[in-house]
Amino acid sequence: MESARDFPWGSAPYPVLVADSRGALVQRNRVAAALLPRAVPGSLLEDTVPQWLATAHRTQSLPAQRQGASSQKAEPPTGTIDGRRFEAHPSVHTDGTVAWWLVDDTDYQLTREALHMEQERTAFLTQASNTLLSSLNPERCMDVTAQLAAESLADAALVIAPARGRRLPVVRCVRGNSPTAAQESVDPNAVPGLGEALRGFPPVPSRWIDPAAAPAWMVPEGFGPVSSVVITPLPGHGVPAGALVLLRKAGTTAFSQEEEVFARLFAARAGAAMSAARLYAEQSAITEVLMRELLPPTLHQISGVDFAGRYRPSADEERIGGDFYDVHPASVEGEATLVTLGDVCGKGLEAAVLTGKIRNTLHALLPLADDHQRVLDLLNTAMLSSHHTRYATLVLASAVRRGNMVELKVTSAGHPPPLIVRADGTVEVADTRGTLVGAVPRVTSCSAAVTLAAGEACVLYTDGISEAKGGPLGDTLFGEERLKRALAQCAGMPAEGIAEHVQMLASQWLGGRRHDDMAVVVISAPRTHHLSAVQGHTRGRFTG
Repeated sequence: MESARDFPWGSAPYPVLVADSRGALVQRNRVAAALLPRAVPGSLLEDTVPQWLATAHRTQSLPAQRQGASSQKAEPPTGTIDGRRFEAHPSVHTDGTVAWWLVDDTDYQLTREALHMEQERTAFLTQASNTLLSSLNPERCMDVTAQLAAESLADAALVIAPARGRRLPVVRCVRGNSPTAAQESVDPNAVPGLGEALRGFPPVPSRWIDPAAAPAWMVPEGFGPVSSVVITPLPGHGVPAGALVLLRKAGTTAFSQEEEVFARLFAARAGAAMSAARLYAEQSAITEVLMRELLPPTLHQISGVDFAGRYRPSADEERIGGDFYDVHPASVEGEATLVTLGDVCGKGLEAAVLTGKIRNTLHALLPLADDHQRVLDLLNTAMLSSHHTRYATLVLASAVRRGNMVELKVTSAGHPPPLIVRADGTVEVADTRGTLVGAVPRVTSCSAAVTLAAGEACVLYTDGISEAKGGPLGDTLFGEERLKRALAQCAGMPAEGIAEHVQMLASQWLGGRRHDDMAVVVISAPRTHHLSAVQGHTRGRFTG
């Protein structure tokens, strides 16, 4: 190695100090003299340079350390001088002296720290987005937003949703604690920047907000004095989703402009998630209301006639489909109750929408219920004049109690004719037929008159039951003959039991395979007189 005298360090652009093994400064260049004016030749490093550099020289001068340094590359010692960060790179000379080259890497370190900060913030925003979007529950989104903000952006956070009446929904969270929800009867305009944030206006810089002006309801219990406040909007889909309030305790640094910008980036993601959750909740509520409107009243005994129904949509995750049925009691005691059961071409929501229109149209035609052909004609005209291109099959049944008997008038419009279950187990096919509705200009039909004795029943069903494909080989239709044999075993059973039995057999035949919508309605004559007086109710179920 060279000696200190031979090493060309004097003109180096970096500060260079040369010290012997005892820690005494031997030489320095002009850059080092300007940086460390007390470090003059002959002085001890311990007295004239920062401690981190003196310690590095002492360690470097130890033989064992120098030997270890030659076998593996160690990280250079680092420290600050006059607020700047330096790396000290040693060069050991043959005369035992060590030349320390001081390299200013302050800017590099700041860049590296800034990059690391950006990486952490990007990771946080990604995690926050994933966490927020994992739930479509508005309350859960508010809780998650408050907790994420409290843990990563501030000492405490509040998420405030748009007012509901005169009350503000508020979720508070202090770092390390769980979020808590409350309803506050307060005026948001009394807090600088809050009213504007709730309306979606740009945020007020935190330096303009006096922490002492934070009202008591905004400061979590036991939080203590507030040193800094940031209020920023939570932007949603077209409308504000609320506001985010960040608080820092007394004794901590105030929010910087950079932190406020980052808070707005987080708020944009949180607002989008909260807005999506709120829109989903509103749509779910609307869907639930519309769904209930598609469901008819529960089937029960009406004027001494028993009614029961079962429905199973084509997809288990759906509640509605293209099959439907309704029971319309007569407006005058002693007149016939109208039963309608139909099957709209198609499945799912679109079929259900047309189903609702058909049911509403039939309800409007109730004054003509005794004239089945007239009802079908008017319904056919209404369907042909609509924008829908779907058609439907339909069966109408008018039922009225006459003593111990139930008199029926049944009319099929392109639909499987009803099956009559007699008391002795005989199963008959009602002699009715007709063309489907909504496909041709004129509907033709032929009605049949049926009388049910006590204990006998009339079964209306859709082709989803007779055409259910399954069985041992998985490709055999359930079929009308198999349905007749099953109904023959139901002689004397109440309407509820027959409907339950038919649905159970069809489901077993399917064995979990795909299927069409299935619906069945049973009309039966009770065995005893007292039932018509009691007007007992049976459970009915419909989804169509």
